[in-house]
Amino acid sequence: MTLYKLLFQQCIRSKEVWISLVLLILLGVVGIIIGDKHLKRQQDAINEVKTYQEQHFDRQVSLHNDDLGLLLYYAKFAYINSLDPLAGLSIGQSDVNPTVKRITIKTFEAQKYDTDLINPMNLQSGNLDLSFVIIYLFPLLVIVLSFNVLSEETETGTWRLVAIQSRSKLGFIISKLLIRFILLSVVLVILFTVAKLTLDLPLNLHFFWMFGLSLLYVVFWFTVSFFIISFKKSSGFNALLLLSVWLILIILVPAGINAYVSSKYPLPEALSTAIAQRDGYHVKWDTDKKETIEKFYKHYPQFKNYGYPTDGFNWLWYYAMQQMGDDDSKKQRDAFNEKIKLREQTSDQIASIIPNMHLQLAFNQLAGTSMKQQMGYLNATDEFHEKLRLFFYPKIFEGKYAETIDWKQFVPEYYTTKTSLSPIKGIAPLLIASILMILISIPMIKKM
Repeated sequence: MTLYKLLFQQCIRSKEVWISLVLLILLGVVGIIIGDKHLKRQQDAINEVKTYQEQHFDRQVSLHNDDLGLLLYYAKFAYINSLDPLAGLSIGQSDVNPTVKRITIKTFEAQKYDTDLINPMNLQSGNLDLSFVIIYLFPLLVIVLSFNVLSEETETGTWRLVAIQSRSKLGFIISKLLIRFILLSVVLVILFTVAKLTLDLPLNLHFFWMFGLSLLYVVFWFTVSFFIISFKKSSGFNALLLLSVWLILIILVPAGINAYVSSKYPLPEALSTAIAQRDGYHVKWDTDKKETIEKFYKHYPQFKNYGYPTDGFNWLWYYAMQQMGDDDSKKQRDAFNEKIKLREQTSDQIASIIPNMHLQLAFNQLAGTSMKQQMGYLNATDEFHEKLRLFFYPKIFEGKYAETIDWKQFVPEYYTTKTSLSPIKGIAPLLIASILMILISIPMIKKM
């Protein structure tokens, strides 16, 4: 115990260490506060839409009671992506994509990717959430605390004394690293405690998963430091090499992988889908009405009994045009979704061997803010939109009055994001990388 006490005092005697620890805690708290504001902003939007939707329907019925088709041209129905509180720790895609979709029964593809009005400069710089602090800044503090664990002893001339008096040189170095790991573990405990109290996080499996993966990530960076210091070089060399590894793993590798995935799976379908959807709808103004209605009946044969009204304007033909906007863009839309899926799969596969990327994807998955989960929400919104169409189309075509419909049944509906992470898939990349670093380093230390 006396040895550990001395090693601990040696570790924290530097003002630079204390400044680094305090700064890291402050940045972590700032990240938690930013996450809290993000969640409150999303919750405010949900609360507002609940109140607004009922008033919105009452107003539309009072204005367009005798023309249901016109009412539904304006009427919007809310579909809400209920955020997990952990999204405050790992914001992921949730700052770019809205939590609440308010859609009409018109062509869905034109509404699918509508987003909130947000300052683009804020989106470009991103959010400082706790996951950013853990993934980007914790490794820097690991480097600050451990780069001179061995070289300091050599440079001050105490290594020979340690080698003689210590039972194990390897055990001595591991003890010094262990003290520093415990110190950073305490910082993690503090930050997750603050997060739990600030964001009112439930102490569920996902919360402990996120904390456990964070600890494993810190372990990985200590094993990287252990590997570098095993070369027995100077403190300056160790610091430079460790910072270079940080730069490569944290900045260069993710940027390179992003460029690779983007070039391998380009998305021209994003533009072609929008063009096909617009053409599918707009050219129908100059197309024979009967031809448009026939295509509509191929999609919905159950409505064929409403006939082929082609004289003047009518809502059957109008909503048939709207439907054609979605139908004519289906091929491009499916290709676009397939490319997004391939991008996600490729990123997951590559990230399985890169700890920092793996941790970011795992955090997003646990928080329900990954791209895959956002696409799941959009697909569910598509089903919600289709359900609305099937309910209202017959009433529009039959010329029903708006007051004949019970509008109180149309309350905002919720989508629950599926958040799951396989234990083996979550732990394996970090554990394997750490064990590999240790196995390579131990023989080099023993030769000293």
